[in-house]
Amino acid sequence: MHYRTFGKLGYEVSAFGMGCMRLPRIVTGDQAEVDRERAWEMIRYAADHGVTYFDTAYGYHNKTSEEVLGEALEGGRREKVKIATKQPFGVMKDLDSGGGKTLLENARRNLENTLAKLRTSYIDVYLIHNIGAGDWEDIKSSKVIEEYEKFRSEGLIKAIAFSYHGDYAGFKPVLDYYDWGMCQIQQNIIDVDREATEQAIRDAGKKGCALVIMEPLRGGNLAVPPAPVQAVYDSSPVKRSGVEWAFRHMLDYPEVSTILSGVSTLEQLKDNIEIFSRPDAVAGGLSDEEKRLIVRVRKQYLALKSVPCTGCEYCLPCPSGVNIPQVFGKYNDGVMFGTFEPARRSYMFQVRAKQDAGLCAACGACEKKCPQHIGIIAELKGAHDKLKGWIE
Repeated sequence: MHYRTFGKLGYEVSAFGMGCMRLPRIVTGDQAEVDRERAWEMIRYAADHGVTYFDTAYGYHNKTSEEVLGEALEGGRREKVKIATKQPFGVMKDLDSGGGKTLLENARRNLENTLAKLRTSYIDVYLIHNIGAGDWEDIKSSKVIEEYEKFRSEGLIKAIAFSYHGDYAGFKPVLDYYDWGMCQIQQNIIDVDREATEQAIRDAGKKGCALVIMEPLRGGNLAVPPAPVQAVYDSSPVKRSGVEWAFRHMLDYPEVSTILSGVSTLEQLKDNIEIFSRPDAVAGGLSDEEKRLIVRVRKQYLALKSVPCTGCEYCLPCPSGVNIPQVFGKYNDGVMFGTFEPARRSYMFQVRAKQDAGLCAACGACEKKCPQHIGIIAELKGAHDKLKGWIE
């Protein structure tokens, strides 16, 4: 296993970090729970085979992921690894569930519960989870970062960090605002010019901020390339799986501290550890020819989209609350990657937020405003039929 410096914090972590959002599950009817025996086996195998970084969060697996990780690492392994977990701003400000507590009192109570679940007295990296443009001003004015600093001074956490899904314009002010120990962003072969973009990687590196990459396989979508993409890979004299090409793309950046991947089987975990342990799986390891191949792969993936939605949002607001561009984005991911399973899980959160296509009233207001002249009503119905049904 290769190890990398964790930004200005100075210590080293495994280049591969085990994500605990996609642990093996037992699905019974419309209920799902973590298969604890298998999950424990995987986490312990990882810790015993060079993985020193584990990532979880307050809400993963219906708030049980932290507990499962704590159970697995108990008995000597916890002291050998770094644990990162996250608290969303939304659960801090959910005052109705706090028994009359204030936002900051909620934040402390949630941290204390997390420490109990993880069976540890401290967390190595504690993140404000999924900072969004809509919450950033409230996070600053609510003194959440100052509360995290109190946690750190008390020894409850070692480093203050944030995770971010969104564009570069929203990322840069957050990065520049504070002396973060770490930031976590989505990047992969597809998202070089999207999400926080490649520029975010460079900025974090210049600042000395440890950088953790999430979704290097785009929710598992890049693991099994569709035939047109596989044909591009096959044209290379260097033969690698889709998984390895995706990991190598992210490993090539020297600014990256660790790359997370959520694993659901022991076989996936063993394969990932093997990839990250190969002698040439290092920063700068890709040749110019291999980089050009990845550019061709990206173009081929993007050519596979189905609904010609550009995300311009002229169709919004929808009178029924449907986030039309998000629906089409998830549907196009399913088409592009040749599998709808990861997109269905993502769509589940849209359903919970009451922004899904099942709410469409077929009023036609969106179709009148769409500059691409998409038959939105029919496309939404087809997308919903493909995306609905994830159980968690």
